[in-house]
Amino acid sequence: MSLLSLTAPPGWSMCSALYILIVLLPEAKTDSLNATIIRNGGGSQCGEYTNQVMENGMCRLVATLPQLDERRCPDMFRCTDEVSYWLHENEERTQQIMALKETISELQEELRNHRHRIKVLELQSEERVHLNISLEQRFHELELHYAEATTLLHLQGTLILDLQNQLHNLTLLVDKVKRSPGCLINIVRPNPLMNAHDRLHPEIQHVRNCPIDCASIYHNGVRRSGLYTVVPSLAGMPVEVYCDMDTDGGGWTVIQRRFDGSVSFDRNWRDYRDGFGELHSEFWLGNDHIHDLSAQGDYSLRIDLEDWTSKHKHALYQSFSVEDEEHQYRLHVSGFSGTVQDSFSWYHNKQGFSTPDSGNICAEISHGGWWYNQCFYANLNGVYYRGGHYTPKGRGPLGPDGIVWHSWKDSDYYSLRKVSMMIRPRSFQSRSSP
Repeated sequence: MSLLSLTAPPGWSMCSALYILIVLLPEAKTDSLNATIIRNGGGSQCGEYTNQVMENGMCRLVATLPQLDERRCPDMFRCTDEVSYWLHENEERTQQIMALKETISELQEELRNHRHRIKVLELQSEERVHLNISLEQRFHELELHYAEATTLLHLQGTLILDLQNQLHNLTLLVDKVKRSPGCLINIVRPNPLMNAHDRLHPEIQHVRNCPIDCASIYHNGVRRSGLYTVVPSLAGMPVEVYCDMDTDGGGWTVIQRRFDGSVSFDRNWRDYRDGFGELHSEFWLGNDHIHDLSAQGDYSLRIDLEDWTSKHKHALYQSFSVEDEEHQYRLHVSGFSGTVQDSFSWYHNKQGFSTPDSGNICAEISHGGWWYNQCFYANLNGVYYRGGHYTPKGRGPLGPDGIVWHSWKDSDYYSLRKVSMMIRPRSFQSRSSP
């Protein structure tokens, strides 16, 4: 026979636990047991079973089951179902306990991991605290460096400004030196040892190494057009001039220029004597300066002309000079050549200079200063009219007053767009740049 041990279901009050002994016999028989037997249910059809209380307090159940064909024993099978139920429940609970153990093990592992993370975080927090302290110290150091850098930057800005001012002054000085290289002027006051002629001129300038015109500057190695200082040998006083170092070999001292009408040439005698305008723009150099320059040697005159269609021509005169104020700056010009017909020398040569306030009717009509005859065939200091052909607009116009070169259009009523007059020594020869 087989012995089964199980836990009793709640409905069983006879004992806390059962031992079940089931014997399959051909005939229903019961062995004798040395125990207190309580006979319950059963019969020949369903067999017999007994139970007894063991010494250890367990309940022992012994059943004898007949081998019947497909016959069900209700009481016994009910017991069997209940036993199966508790066996199943026990297995499920065992599995649940195992699952709980695994869960607890996982939770313990996770707890260990969490503790490890917490430790790592604590270490990181300590590192961050130290890092924050380091950053604060670094920030404080950076603030100090920034203050120092700001102070240095301010000092640097001041130094740069000072250097810029020094550079500007040096540039002006270099420019001045370039315009009058190696020039030395000494002014001597009159003294009893001077002769009668010198006493009539209380200030005498002794000039040494000074350029007397733009040709001198050119031969000193300067090849760039611009403003320079020259000292004409007769006057002995410095004068600023514009030098043209590009046209026909360079070396030209410009005495007049017109190109945009920005300067009025309707001026009095004093203005024409001393000069007016801007050397970088339109100007008249001044009759005194023109006299001083042209009287110190043999000079040529070049006149450049341009109309309103940008057509350019020029006139060249081999000989040019102007007398002093006492002789009304009388003109001497001859030796014409060029790309335009002459409208100047043949008619204006040996004429004195006139201005609107000098009493010359031609100067009044023409509203400018010039070497007028009856009145002009060339009038380069006339009124600036835009567009070429013009109608006089002056006060009570009596005749033409524009910038006229008669042979250009065979007309006194066509005003040119650009004109310039410049002089240089007749013997000038251009040289290649050093």
